[in-house]
Amino acid sequence: MDNTLNVVRIPKELRLILELMKEGNHQYVQKHQESLCRDIDWNFFIKLTIHHRVYPLLNFKIKMLDESLVPAYVFQFLNHQYKKNTFQMLRLSAEMERVSKLFSEQHIRTVFLKGPVLAQDLYGDLSLRTSSDLDILIPIEKLEKAEELLLALGYEKDDYIETVLNDWRWRHHHVTYIHPRTKMKLEIHWRLHPGPGKEPSFNELWERKSKSELTSYPVYLLGTEDLFLFLVSHGARHGWSRLRWLVDIRQLMRQRVDWIKLYNLFKTYHNPHVGGQAVILASQLLNTQIVEEIKPLLVDKRSKELAQEAIFYLENMVNLHTDPVPEEVSEYHKRHLFSLMSVEQKLFFIMSFFHPYPEDADTLPLPKKLHFLYFPLRPLLWVWRKTRKRALS
Repeated sequence: MDNTLNVVRIPKELRLILELMKEGNHQYVQKHQESLCRDIDWNFFIKLTIHHRVYPLLNFKIKMLDESLVPAYVFQFLNHQYKKNTFQMLRLSAEMERVSKLFSEQHIRTVFLKGPVLAQDLYGDLSLRTSSDLDILIPIEKLEKAEELLLALGYEKDDYIETVLNDWRWRHHHVTYIHPRTKMKLEIHWRLHPGPGKEPSFNELWERKSKSELTSYPVYLLGTEDLFLFLVSHGARHGWSRLRWLVDIRQLMRQRVDWIKLYNLFKTYHNPHVGGQAVILASQLLNTQIVEEIKPLLVDKRSKELAQEAIFYLENMVNLHTDPVPEEVSEYHKRHLFSLMSVEQKLFFIMSFFHPYPEDADTLPLPKKLHFLYFPLRPLLWVWRKTRKRALS
């Protein structure tokens, strides 16, 4: 099956970044560096390195290019960002160890999803991957205790979640805490991803966890196959709009993965086509080698279609984390997210619309004991809101 992707509309600055990041591409880059660097907008190149969070790796990769072809300020910028990121990751490492120890002493089982442990596990060096916060997975029944501990440390809750009939438990997946003095940010997860959707239980993930070698106090991260499943689902949910997520997949594919176990996990959670999308993107954009055991993920032509859809996010430097997201990008992303779902996932997603939303309670406030009435009233409240919105526009 030909998995070649159409990448002609990707900006030349991003194509240069991809060539620098590709596996085993040293000789090609040196041979073609003049043509690769011709007419490059180096300011835009810098913006792309920030957007895609790949400047730590590029700080070393760009040294393949002759200094006469690249403005001095580009080398200086990448080196400065690399050093700045190293200090940031050291700070996060210290806080990670402190929180892990505190939670453990209070009998809260803790799994770190990304951050310094991921950098160490995938790259062997915490300075080679960026991270702005700590993502911590704990059992849902320990959320209240975890909050009590974090508030005692001086953290403040960024309480943006509105809920009705406890829909927060499955519609959302984390809550954020920020320390006002240190600006340290923690995301406490009770799910890997926002719902509705099927995913491994905390107990299953805990049984398969790995121990990080980064700190003296025991710190845990997801086991290799669970980590692959998590990073693939996370990257796909964000349209692979940052190369960092795809480079993570490349690094994971170099490790000793039990591909049969991983394929069974993808089948269990109804997304082998999403795994195939990630492998195709890593292969086509980063020259990542595909071993024989991975190929069952690539037999579905849907994987290639999804991979091609993801190229849109690279063509347009899409940022899904900063509001407002342009309307055309938002609409494309909604369609793409729906296309990522299996038939069962689509069914759950459609059914979730019939569960009351916080907007229903805003439209028609009712006493808490009568909140069950939002189920039959939801269609009427939805029509009312749409009618008012049209009347006001």
